[in-house]
Amino acid sequence: MTATGGSEERAGAGGAGEGTATRGLYERLKAYEGRPAATAGVGKDPVNAAMIRHWCEAMGDVNPAYEGPDAIAPPTMLQAWTMGGLSGHQGRSGAYDELSALLDGAGYAAVVATDCEQEYLRPLRPGDQITFDAVIESVSERKTTKLGTGHFVTTRMDIRANGELAGTHRFRILKYAPPPARRKGPPTAQPQPQSQPQMQSQMRVQVQALAKARRPRPVINRDNAGFWEGVSRHTLLIQRCGGCRTLRFPWLPGCQACGSPEWDTVEASGTGTVYSYVVMHHPPFPAFDPPYAVGLIELAEGVRMVSNVIGVPYDKVRIGMPVRLEFRCVDEELELPVFRVDETLQRPVSRGEG
Repeated sequence: MTATGGSEERAGAGGAGEGTATRGLYERLKAYEGRPAATAGVGKDPVNAAMIRHWCEAMGDVNPAYEGPDAIAPPTMLQAWTMGGLSGHQGRSGAYDELSALLDGAGYAAVVATDCEQEYLRPLRPGDQITFDAVIESVSERKTTKLGTGHFVTTRMDIRANGELAGTHRFRILKYAPPPARRKGPPTAQPQPQSQPQMQSQMRVQVQALAKARRPRPVINRDNAGFWEGVSRHTLLIQRCGGCRTLRFPWLPGCQACGSPEWDTVEASGTGTVYSYVVMHHPPFPAFDPPYAVGLIELAEGVRMVSNVIGVPYDKVRIGMPVRLEFRCVDEELELPVFRVDETLQRPVSRGEG
C-alpha cells in the first residue's frame, strides 16, 4: 500500500517570510532528485538455497516452486539479496547523506519508514549474482501527518541478476519534525516535593489514564474486510483458494500456491496449538499491560495466525499447548480473536520432545 502523506503545510504565523524559507528549502531538496544513493552495489551472497529455505520456514510458505533442483527464490525476497547486514555496504553515495543532513538541519530529524513497492521482472535462482544501483527518485513537498510535519523521500533500487534487470524496489520514508510536547503549568514552574497523598493521587490519575487508553485500530481494507466482518459475528474465517483449494492466512488477494484470484472462506473450528511465542516486556505502550504472551497459533486447519495467549501466566506459556478461540472485547468498539489455553484438549507432542 502506498502512503500518500497528509495535506500540504501552509505558511504559518511567520507569513511571507516563513513561506519563502519553506519554498527555498524545498527547491534545495528537489535538487537531489535523480542523484545516486548507491552505485555499483554488490550482494554479499549469491542467491542461495539456504536463505530461501530459512525465508520459507519463517513465512510458512510451502510453495513447491521454492525447493528442488529447479527452485526459484520467492519474489518478495528481492530486497533481502541486497541487504548489507550489520557491517553495511560499500558504494553508498554521499548524496543521500547530504539530503538527510539538510532535512535534519531544517528540524526534520525524526524518521519513519512508510511503505515499499516492488516490481518483479524475472525470477531469481540459486547461483545468481546480485548487483544494484539506487537513486533518490523523489522528495515530496512539505506534508502534515499525525506524526508531524515533514517530507517524504523515495529511493528506487534497480536490482540485477548476472547483469540482467530482475526487479525494482522503491522505499519511502518520512523525515519529520514531531509536534512540540505540550507543557503543563507555567514554563518557569519548578517541580516541588510531593506529599504521600499527592503522589498517591497522581498515581491514581496515571492508572486511570492507562485504563482509558485505546488499542490501535486494525487496518481494514478491501483485501481483509471479510475477515473483520467475520470477527464481528464471532467467526474466524480462513480463505480457501477457488482454484487449488489451498487454505491461507492471513488474507491475501491471490493464492500463493497457484496464483488464482478466486477464493471463498471456511470457518475455523477454533482449536489449535501454540506453534511459537514471545513474551513482550518492552517497550511499554498505552492500553497494553506488559509482560504478556503473543503466540503464533497453528490452527487445526493447518494455517497459523498471531494472537494473544491467555488463560495462564505469561511465563507458563509453552510450545505445543492446546488452545481454544475466544473473542475478547478490548474496548467499547473493538473485539479481537484471542486464544485461551485449554488443557482439556488433547495435547500433541511438542517439537523437540521425544
